[in-house]
Amino acid sequence: MADMDAFRDELAHWAAGGASDTAAQLAADLGLRTAVLLEGPSDLAAVEALAAREDRDLTAEGVAVVSMGGAMSVGRYAGLLGPPGLGLRLTGLCDAREEPFYDRGWQRAGAARDFHVCVADLEDEMIRALGPERVEEVIRAEDELRPWQTFLAQPAQHGRPREQQLRRFLSTRKGRKIRYGSLLVEALGTDRPPAPLADLLAGL
Repeated sequence: MADMDAFRDELAHWAAGGASDTAAQLAADLGLRTAVLLEGPSDLAAVEALAAREDRDLTAEGVAVVSMGGAMSVGRYAGLLGPPGLGLRLTGLCDAREEPFYDRGWQRAGAARDFHVCVADLEDEMIRALGPERVEEVIRAEDELRPWQTFLAQPAQHGRPREQQLRRFLSTRKGRKIRYGSLLVEALGTDRPPAPLADLLAGL
């Protein structure tokens, strides 16, 4: 049976210059119709967490959610997955500063512009949606209150807005940003997710 993780692995191999045959066959076996291009694994974790919250099986719906390892790879991935390659519909999510890369990637692939832009990045969107107090509750629940307090004591953090401090904290340890990508979505409860994330999922 075709597996989404296997498809992602073969896609990364193809994007690195490998053969396309296995990725193309897996895409066909999975019945893929849409590719969601994301900058990194924390965005992937958030999208998958939101889909799970809404009881949606994106793989069964023919949707491949792909972490590209950085926005500068979007042209390559859009070409492989969009009209010049597998012919899938393209959508995605990016940070505001990376929007020009996405614009060029979509244009080069000959795809209609269809992606959603975060004001700064998805972590910033989630922190604003939840509010700093609720994000700190998540940090406390993850038994990271002491690292958070140590971080706040650093001179570079003095006087900075709490939202900026939280956003920076999530990036200070390998794997933390990915883990909190799903945790912050779960912390929303029944509240509406930030518009870029909610609109992305609604459009799939």
